[in-house]
Order: sequence, then structure tokens, then C-alpha cells
Amino acid sequence: MPLYSGDALVLRTYKLSEADRIVVFLTRDRGKKRGVAKGARRPRSRFTGSLEPLTEVKVAYFEKEGRELVGINYADTVRSPLNLGGSALEHVSYFAELLDEWAQDADADERLFRLGASMLDALCEGVPVEPLARYFECWLLRLQGLYPEARGGLSVGAQAFLTASRNIAPRQVADLPAGAGVLRELEGTHRALISMHLEKTLKSDRVLRELRRHG
Repeated sequence: MPLYSGDALVLRTYKLSEADRIVVFLTRDRGKKRGVAKGARRPRSRFTGSLEPLTEVKVAYFEKEGRELVGINYADTVRSPLNLGGSALEHVSYFAELLDEWAQDADADERLFRLGASMLDALCEGVPVEPLARYFECWLLRLQGLYPEARGGLSVGAQAFLTASRNIAPRQVADLPAGAGVLRELEGTHRALISMHLEKTLKSDRVLRELRRHG
């Protein structure tokens, strides 16, 4: 079996037996993969701390033709969102879930990887999370060709945010002209487009709404 290694973003994990986990991760050059991390549920596992959503890792895995799951050899943390607090940490699962929904198995799309990695960069640098989330949604929809060119129903402020977001890096999002009203407007627009495309509401989206309601 060939051994592949490279950069990846962890998107989610779920239990497999008493000791193992299945890990869904997005590679830079080979698309989305699902693999088994043996022993990941054990207290002294070598994977401890490296399998949280949106963690950037150096990963190595064995892949056998005809098998859906790869065998993960190691996943060494490069950057982790675990030190984030408050709303930033709450949005990590949202970003990871969106990437998981859009990324295709074994279909390389470096743009998606770079978008996810740039979100982790910005969160770690303390960029305000609400405008960052709207920026992320906008670019995700654009990359998939799902953002309508006609924006006649949006306010002037919302259109200005979208126009400016085309030419800046995520770490500059705080400089965009957008008040709370504009961000709520864009949130509603983006979530409607996302739900229409996916034909469902994301679990992490519901969690964020509940947290805001009780915050």
C-alpha cells in the first residue's frame, strides 16, 4: 500500500469501536479523505489533541485501492483552534462542517483547503468572528458558483461588504465597512443560499443560533 503525506485540515471525527476513531480530513492536494485512527480514543493516544475540528495537521496515511477508508499513520498538529475562546471557538465547528459538506471525496481543490486554513489563521489572530463568518460564507458560495451576480435585494452596505471582500485577505476583515445590521442581513442571505443548496440546515448553524439566543 502506498504511503501519502501532506497538509490537511481535520473536519470531523466519530467513534469506531472502543479504541478507534474515523477521521474526516481535507488534504491540500488529494481532496477529502476518511481514515481510521487506531487507538485514538485511548487516554494516551498519539493522536491526542490533533483531531479537533479545523486543526491543521501534517498527516500520513496508507491507501489501498478499492477501500473507502485509509489507514492513518500519524497526524501531527501544526496549528490548533483549541486555545480559542468564546464565539471564535463556537464558530470552528461551523467552518469545519461547511467545508465537509462542500468538499468532495478524493477531489482535489486547493482553494477550499486554503480558504479553511485562512479561517484558522484569522481566528488565531483575533479577527472578529461575525464579519469573518460572513466573509467565509461568501467565498465558499463564490467558489462553488452559487453566489448570484444580481444583488438588487441587498442593502448598499451589504453590497459594499461583498465588493470589498473580493480584494482582501481574511485578516483584514475587521476593516470592512459593516455594522451589525449589515452582518445580520448577509447572514440571512448566506444561510438561505446554503440551506437551499444542501437541502438541510447545518447542525452547527442551529447550535450557533441557540447560543446567540441565550447569550
